[in-house]
Amino acid sequence: MSKGKRYEQEPKLNIKKVIAVIVAIAVIVMSIFIFKGILNKDSNTTSRNVIAGKEYVSIYKDNKWGVMDTTGNEIIAPSYQEMIIIPDSKKDVFLFVYDVNYETGEYKTKALNSKSEKLFTQYEQIEAISNKDKSNNLWYEEDILKVKKDGKYGIINLEGKQLIPCEYEEIAAIPEIKNAIEVKKDGKYGIVNYSNQVMLEAKYDEITNIYGNDMYVVKQNGKQILVDKDGNQILSSGFDEIKAIMKNKENGIIYTQNGKYGVMKSTGEVIIEPQYEDLKEAKTGLLIAQKTGNYGIIDIQNQVKLDFTYASISYNEKADIYIAENIEYTNDIIDSEFKIRQSGILTEINDAKGYLSLWQGEEEKYYNFKFEEKKVSEIFTNNTLFKSKKDGKYGFVDKDGKVVVDYKYDDATEQNSFGYASVKKDGKWGAIDINGTLIQEPIYNLDDYLKIDFIGRWHLGKDLNMNYYNQL
Repeated sequence: MSKGKRYEQEPKLNIKKVIAVIVAIAVIVMSIFIFKGILNKDSNTTSRNVIAGKEYVSIYKDNKWGVMDTTGNEIIAPSYQEMIIIPDSKKDVFLFVYDVNYETGEYKTKALNSKSEKLFTQYEQIEAISNKDKSNNLWYEEDILKVKKDGKYGIINLEGKQLIPCEYEEIAAIPEIKNAIEVKKDGKYGIVNYSNQVMLEAKYDEITNIYGNDMYVVKQNGKQILVDKDGNQILSSGFDEIKAIMKNKENGIIYTQNGKYGVMKSTGEVIIEPQYEDLKEAKTGLLIAQKTGNYGIIDIQNQVKLDFTYASISYNEKADIYIAENIEYTNDIIDSEFKIRQSGILTEINDAKGYLSLWQGEEEKYYNFKFEEKKVSEIFTNNTLFKSKKDGKYGFVDKDGKVVVDYKYDDATEQNSFGYASVKKDGKWGAIDINGTLIQEPIYNLDDYLKIDFIGRWHLGKDLNMNYYNQL
């Protein structure tokens, strides 16, 4: 069974653990994502869930799975062997897998709501549709479920409305792509979207996750070809493999030949000869390129815009910035004019709120996308407490700087979206609530966790591809 996570905002990275990992082994480049959580119904706090709205999240205790809501109500007691999937944390729909035969891969499914009423009983199977992003983090397609009836698959929404009839042999997400589903019919593959509009007729041996500008990369008779939405062949030769379709239709495709990357138009005219070890389009007319093991940036005329000196480079479209990783495992934040604006260890880029955070020296600092430094209170405007450091110890202050929690902790995180902050003392982690009251004594050794996040007395699970909280 595929397992995944949903995320919109993030708990703070355990930066000291990250630094230790970097020193000990090669750095792992990670995307930082939010995990929505739950709190323990036995918590003594009386100020629950005042920052974020109620949501549902899986819980794990004594090797069993259950569901809680963020007001502390135990919706489904931890009693299931297999993880409970919640395709939308704000919707009252929970998916169960049971009677799993690990030898044959066969299993049964059912859907319940918070009243333990069975949902969608007319179907033989009900499943969430898992997908993944460019960093291989798993997530679920929003507001849709894959269902099976009379041996064929279709799509419904979370209210049970049929979106795609049960007439396909297979249905699966296209990696990294939203609102597009790969389907199999009569042994051939095609693409439809959630409204059952056919985007590409089911007549191909294979469909890749490469498409754009109404062009698709498919396989027929073992050969990769480029076709348009009507199935007309656009390009079938001059390359070993198509790697990407570029944003500007005139620029065509990124391709490989003899193990090297280049660029050609959809007419087959070569724009950049295959000479690079890797090529990825950043924005129109600019590409992140790898040469002799290092990364730089070139334009579509093959002119170098940023020298080949980095271990990796990624581009954030919303912020219009490049995140370049140095060989020392720190990051340079580079603007659209290819100037380094900040350096440090990047811990977060939040497109929605328009900021990034960097670990610089012994401090985590925040900047907007104009590279102006911001106070933490300007970033987390709904928070009531803010982490503060004095004489090597951490405490918490309010918006006016008044000390609410004394400086007695060895480490701490900022308040999360449900009003909880994590605190560390004598090598163990616990949590405080929105008022600064200690609601979970520091008893958890989380040294092997890259993300530290508590909600109530529950802490974030270790597996970054599973959205769940657990406790002793």
